[in-house]
Amino acid sequence: MSGVSTTRGAVGGSGAPARRALRALVVDDSPAVRELVVVNLELDGFEVRTADDGEEGLTAALAWRPDVITLDVIMPRLGGFEVLERLRGDPSTADIPVVMLTGRAQAADRERGEALGVDAYLSKPFEPAELVGVVTDLARSGRRAREGGVGR
Repeated sequence: MSGVSTTRGAVGGSGAPARRALRALVVDDSPAVRELVVVNLELDGFEVRTADDGEEGLTAALAWRPDVITLDVIMPRLGGFEVLERLRGDPSTADIPVVMLTGRAQAADRERGEALGVDAYLSKPFEPAELVGVVTDLARSGRRAREGGVGR
């Protein structure tokens, strides 16, 4: 299935929407990985959207302005490093924190990600609790930066 999909975020205890849920964009060509990340982030109260490949991810990031992006490296149409480079090169997305979530754990890949401005690099298989912690911290700092508070 191709395309960007949307999932629901958390609501406050009274049933009314709480302060806007943190928003995460999950970009990965593996349906199983996307679902695992989505489930764990939604359990932590995130509003999550997904994209199947780099081009869809870039389009979604520009249109939706998430608080954080998780990004695979090897994907069809546009790879994660290229997506990251374009995000950092566009003033409207340059400040969105990005977590590389990939099976490519070689030092050269990590160094390339760091040179392009990645905020965190997690290797697959990952520990869900670690992923949620890293993504939450980066999403909060990214939101504060965009709302005029302390930057990341």
